[in-house]
Amino acid sequence: MNRKLIPGVALVAAFGLGACSEQSLVIANPNAGETQRVLGTPDDAEALLGSYYRNWHAVLYGTGNPPGNFEGMANIMSWQNYSSLNNNCQNSRYPLSGATNSNLPGNGCGSDQQRVYFGMGEVNRVASNFLSSVASGLNLGSQNRENRDKAFAEMLRGLSLGYSALFYDSAAVVSVGQAGDDAGKLADYKVVMDSAYAAFDRAIALANAPGTGDRGFPIPADWIPSPTAFNADEFVRLIRTYRARFRANVARNPAERAAVNWALVIADAQNGIKSDHLNTTNVTNGPGGGWRRTYDGGSTWHQMPPFFIGMGDVSGNYEAWLKTPMDSRGAGNVGFFMVTPDLRFPQGTTRAAQQADFKIQDCEIAATVCKRYFTNRPNGSDQYTGNGWGWSNYDFNRFHSWVLKGDAGTARNGNLVFFTKAELDMLQAEGLIRTNRLAEAAALINVTRTKNGLPAITDFSATAAVPGGTNCVPRVPQLPNAQTTACGNMMEAMKWEKRMETAYTSFAPWYLDGRGWGDLAENTPVFWAVPYQDLQARGYAISAIYGAGAGPGNAPGSAAGKSTYGW
Repeated sequence: MNRKLIPGVALVAAFGLGACSEQSLVIANPNAGETQRVLGTPDDAEALLGSYYRNWHAVLYGTGNPPGNFEGMANIMSWQNYSSLNNNCQNSRYPLSGATNSNLPGNGCGSDQQRVYFGMGEVNRVASNFLSSVASGLNLGSQNRENRDKAFAEMLRGLSLGYSALFYDSAAVVSVGQAGDDAGKLADYKVVMDSAYAAFDRAIALANAPGTGDRGFPIPADWIPSPTAFNADEFVRLIRTYRARFRANVARNPAERAAVNWALVIADAQNGIKSDHLNTTNVTNGPGGGWRRTYDGGSTWHQMPPFFIGMGDVSGNYEAWLKTPMDSRGAGNVGFFMVTPDLRFPQGTTRAAQQADFKIQDCEIAATVCKRYFTNRPNGSDQYTGNGWGWSNYDFNRFHSWVLKGDAGTARNGNLVFFTKAELDMLQAEGLIRTNRLAEAAALINVTRTKNGLPAITDFSATAAVPGGTNCVPRVPQLPNAQTTACGNMMEAMKWEKRMETAYTSFAPWYLDGRGWGDLAENTPVFWAVPYQDLQARGYAISAIYGAGAGPGNAPGSAAGKSTYGW
């Protein structure tokens, strides 16, 4: 949503040049001599630049558990999570409740909602200032070093602009050579995303450019803390991986998702990471792990609501739950129980059998791969607060070992996935389905499907039901009333795999896919507005400040339509 800017109004304290702290993004004024101090020598400039991947990461994933941003809201809105807790405004974002992304001054969620906007803006500003300094004569000593550093700066610009475009209706694009006191005009999210793609293009070109001298690739190990050594090839693969995500997930409704240039998504996915992208987390220095919190004695941090996980049920319990009126689900303090052949869930036809199949204590050893992604809560630890439709027996615990013990016995310190190869495969598979290359798509879907106990897709038709008969997964709610289920088709199988493999692995994955697929509940907000602080600094009157979602005071087109599943 574009608004006319009042000339000459500067954005106050939104962009800086110092390191971003976990507590605050309001830092030193970049117009007051700091630029020359911190970018005055090659080593100082490079040290600042090299710290900003961590800063970008901290905005999304923090070093705390959880970080202070709106991911918790997005998880609730996309039914990736259900919680009655007020932390990070989770319980103010229930679907089907009329919840909106309010942007009024003083709203209780304002600090969480603004963090990504201002944080991404800071990363963009710092990377652009570095590039401006080089363009103005900062000599880095060799062509190889200059190419590497400029490529890294352009990658940071692409990442920061891309995440701004994914979640906000507008943002400012700070460009190379732009004056430090120029906040930039607000641009529509599609324009901002185009700028991200352009920055990625430049980063790739620089990484592949010939040069002479020392201190070229690989990227210094502390710039991107990871077990991967980012030589030029691995660096480009990481960029193309994120670009594939951005190209698909910038869509905010099914029409926009269908209009994505899927040929480009496929090309990026085919040339992206070859295995899971891991960062080495550290609770003191970062990167952090975001919303990986797991079962901790009965909290509702990761109680999984039934709407999507229920599609794995083959017992009939999901259909019975769908037939129950929304306000009666969970009546009598009964959480949702399911039986599924999917091995990511505990196995067994009774709750006791499922609890015995996977005891969470078995995953409290350092560097352990948990037997299941989800666990059936121990008796006595169920939570019956809030709306009954959110209650279930299941918690997400895929990363329980990392949460408690990390790699070597210290909680949340160690290698952790932030972009799964499975996500990249499903991006490619979606593109192949949409371009009618169904056998190729099935081959990718089958990788995680068969690994987790589900039969391979062998009928390469867009409309054919997935195999399994009465035990098929997923079983999808049927329109118009969403009270019965039927075996899903190849697209639904892809969506099931993507949901299961991406849950809590990155920033709000179910939300981004859900809005593009049309799977969010009706009237769920599909973005966040430019924070009111920025709008006020640009001269907007209180009456012109807007939010997102259904109802007055919110931007037109900012609420999801009726879900493809009837919700």
